[in-house]
Amino acid sequence: MQTGNIFIVTAPSGAGKTTLVAALLAADKDVQLSVSHTTRQPRAGEVHGEHYHFVDRATFEAMIARKDFLEYAEVYGNYYGTSLRWLREQLSLGRDILLEIDWQGAQQVRKAFPQAVGIFILPPSVEALGERLRGRAKDSEATIEARLAVVRSEIDHAEEADYLIINEQLDDAVRDLIAVVRAQRLRTARQMQARGEQVRAMQSQAR
Repeated sequence: MQTGNIFIVTAPSGAGKTTLVAALLAADKDVQLSVSHTTRQPRAGEVHGEHYHFVDRATFEAMIARKDFLEYAEVYGNYYGTSLRWLREQLSLGRDILLEIDWQGAQQVRKAFPQAVGIFILPPSVEALGERLRGRAKDSEATIEARLAVVRSEIDHAEEADYLIINEQLDDAVRDLIAVVRAQRLRTARQMQARGEQVRAMQSQAR
């Protein structure tokens, strides 16, 4: 039975991960974004069940106790986690799932699913990332400096991923991300799962 792929996209804050993922999802309808649970408050325009499953801290910690999460982490005082049951259901249906998670979550996922494909997004430089964060005009300078300190530690984990995309030019980075997804589907093992009968028929004809 053909099972779906797991794509893990990891990036430091401000590297353009959300924009790249949105572009991939728009270009490839066969990739489904995993909707995480979180204890943080919804931001303007965010919809429960679409962007996140928003729950309170007590509910999240009860889910941890029940081992409901494939991976979870506490980031800037809020929990984020991926439902294990939902992911297994989607994979069994042959669907490709994309997880937007941090490096800690990526490590947890790959322990449970070694076949998961890790993709790390980097900015052109830490200085360029600082400029992007300041350009958002959402955070104080102290908050930005704190985020940059975290970024430097996150970048140390870039080499744990299977693919590394440096987001210098957005259009190029989008094409790179789409190429990774398509290449994974074309791996021989995947193609034999999906189209093995067709391949074996041609092999028989060639004998």
